[in-house]
Amino acid sequence: MNEKLTPRERVLTALRHQQPDRTPVDFLATNEIWHGLLKELQIDDEGVEPSAFYEAKKEALLRHFEVDMRLLSYDMFCAPPESKLRPGAKIEWWDVFSRSTPNRMWRQVTPEGDLYGIFGRHWRVVHHAMGAYEENATSPLAPYADSVEHLKQFDWPEPDWWDFSPIPEIMAQLDRHEAYHIRFRIGSVFEIAWQLRGMAEFLMEMAIAPQITTYIMERITDILVENTRRVLEIAGDRLDMVYFYDDVAVNANLMISKQMWEQQIRPCHARLIEVARQYDKPVMYHCDGSIRKLIPELIDMGVDLLNPIQPTATGMDPRELKDEFGERLSFHGGIDIMQTLPSGTPEQVQAEVEDRVCVLGENGGYVMCSSHHIQPDTPIDNVLAMYDLDIRTCKQ
Repeated sequence: MNEKLTPRERVLTALRHQQPDRTPVDFLATNEIWHGLLKELQIDDEGVEPSAFYEAKKEALLRHFEVDMRLLSYDMFCAPPESKLRPGAKIEWWDVFSRSTPNRMWRQVTPEGDLYGIFGRHWRVVHHAMGAYEENATSPLAPYADSVEHLKQFDWPEPDWWDFSPIPEIMAQLDRHEAYHIRFRIGSVFEIAWQLRGMAEFLMEMAIAPQITTYIMERITDILVENTRRVLEIAGDRLDMVYFYDDVAVNANLMISKQMWEQQIRPCHARLIEVARQYDKPVMYHCDGSIRKLIPELIDMGVDLLNPIQPTATGMDPRELKDEFGERLSFHGGIDIMQTLPSGTPEQVQAEVEDRVCVLGENGGYVMCSSHHIQPDTPIDNVLAMYDLDIRTCKQ
């Protein structure tokens, strides 16, 4: 295909398993990388319409790299009653370490510096040599986890704690520059659940008290399903995809048994996919690590696009994935953040991009991106090398 496509058309063509004019790309990075790129490139946000929902300079950077995809997320639209805020807390949208896109992200911050999310997760910022990250501080569900009846008394959020009404105008604002592929991030089930309960306790209770973990995940799913339904009603045909995430794998294997996933997590994920299907929306799913054992079931459930394809994880070789699943599944990611991006040369980065474009991108079915957020220890020159326009088509 020689005709130049819009970013939206480029992604949609690839997801139909057809060869686009060039491989579409996405961009996700830590704040340190965003700031480093903005400083290096001296990006000017002139021409980017001001928005209360995304940062103009970061949007300008995506346009500079000719990134094809845009993301809207549940945590851009939080609007809980003031009575639900912690004493003395303020709302922070922008100074948030886990922002990996130009979008704002809701947090409440106490005078002591503690952070709380919309579901009640409690964490603190921990600094390290390269930057900072957010670490769980307490387990808000701990006092309630002795019984299902007690869990029902937790102050669970309600769908009315979100205001999704700005979504059509945000999409229209982006469209006034160019038609991008836009997806909506629902959130997660398993991850929110263990963040509220504590990971060690939650994993043990999955084995010895599954009625506790099942209730927590079903209660979260109830909220996410209704939120997604409301978004899809508001967004209409312009929204291209629904996206959710749940890390259930580590580098060498699944985090839990496949049977445990099938019994407790799969039913919740199936409900999220079903609401998307009711509105004829394709589905993107994120899971780090060695997820290969679940891929056939994910396809059967209705997942269309899998992220982030960590090539160093067991069973995640790009060639093998493409050969086995490429006719039924598309891939997003694949550029290694553990070795190639932080430790390789720009030439090695480009060689890996070219390989992924030719292998995963054969006959479409691929969006080039990093295998997770580009991390603070990545040289800026390697990021620039990765997003060189000249390596987005296979030359083999």
